[in-house]
Amino acid sequence: MGVAAAQAPRPFSHRLHLLLKLECSTCHGAAATSTRLEDNLLPAKEVCLRCHREAAIGSPPATRLAQFNHQLHLKLGNIAPVLAAAIDAKTYLSPPAPGLRQSLNTRNACEACHRGMEESDRVGPANMPQMADCLVCHNKIDNPFSCEFCHAKNANLKPANHSADFLDTHTAGKLKLDKTTCAVCHGRKFTCLGCH
Repeated sequence: MGVAAAQAPRPFSHRLHLLLKLECSTCHGAAATSTRLEDNLLPAKEVCLRCHREAAIGSPPATRLAQFNHQLHLKLGNIAPVLAAAIDAKTYLSPPAPGLRQSLNTRNACEACHRGMEESDRVGPANMPQMADCLVCHNKIDNPFSCEFCHAKNANLKPANHSADFLDTHTAGKLKLDKTTCAVCHGRKFTCLGCH
């Protein structure tokens, strides 16, 4: 499966299921004990068959992470206020998406990172944690070395505009880059001479 296919929104209406007042753990019960990225946290077919006659459950989407521990993060409780505080203090390392700050007024620990599910009819990248979320707590940025704490060594993390001629085009002023978008990978205090 290619990266584009892995990141395309997948049809499933969390909106309709959440209207039934289901808890996240009703379908994703394995998240509470999951310590490995490889764990399949999609519902077991038997869970869906409690209410549905048929159930076709695909495989989890591809990810660029090498490791993640849901159990550890859920033990922290609701981190939405921590993320909100970073946005308020302007230490959040990406320009916040529209409505992000408001969506962090949640009591559901899952919704701190998996936002927009109550409106989602198709699960996509916008519903998954953003790197800036992770960097609120995991804030040691030492490229390229700190990337491999969480990402696989062969993960393609460079943005599309970092092409072979990127050094020439961005130093010549041809690209009108917004430095705030660079912070999520390079931190707020990076300088050109830090890399070049």
